[in-house]
Amino acid sequence: MDFESFTTQLANQAGIIQSLTVGVSAQQARWKPDPDSWSILEVINHLLDEERLDFRVRLNLILNHPDQPWPPINPQGWVTERHYNERGLAQSLDDFLHERQESLAWLRGLDAPDWQASVTSPFGSLSAGDIFTAWVAHGILHMRQLVELHYAFTLHAAQPYQVTYAGEW
Repeated sequence: MDFESFTTQLANQAGIIQSLTVGVSAQQARWKPDPDSWSILEVINHLLDEERLDFRVRLNLILNHPDQPWPPINPQGWVTERHYNERGLAQSLDDFLHERQESLAWLRGLDAPDWQASVTSPFGSLSAGDIFTAWVAHGILHMRQLVELHYAFTLHAAQPYQVTYAGEW
């Protein structure tokens, strides 16, 4: 794993995620293709909570406090418990971007982290490298989700017109 490259990816993801919210109306931010899907607003707030309560916290525990238990998280439940879809997009995005900057500063301040250090977690044995690379992959998964939400909203908003001329999705 190339630490600098992955850290740069985390930094770049912040800008991409921000770009994927530009021009999004409050209606679109809260819109869901179906009741089981997340809205753009829910994705952004999920990313915010994962940034401040999951990846950075757990990576720090593996690297610096391997004997401490992991605090519980509930990413699926938080969507409704914390009323993600009732929040404002601009503030949610600003909060995420702030937390990502905090994470990047923390990561860049690590002194020769042992990426092989591991713990037995509720998810099995995980190394610091596993958590760090999963953090990067997690952002990519949600960037894909945001693009899919944009496409689905375009299909919805285009009715009664068809977008087939654009090509296959």
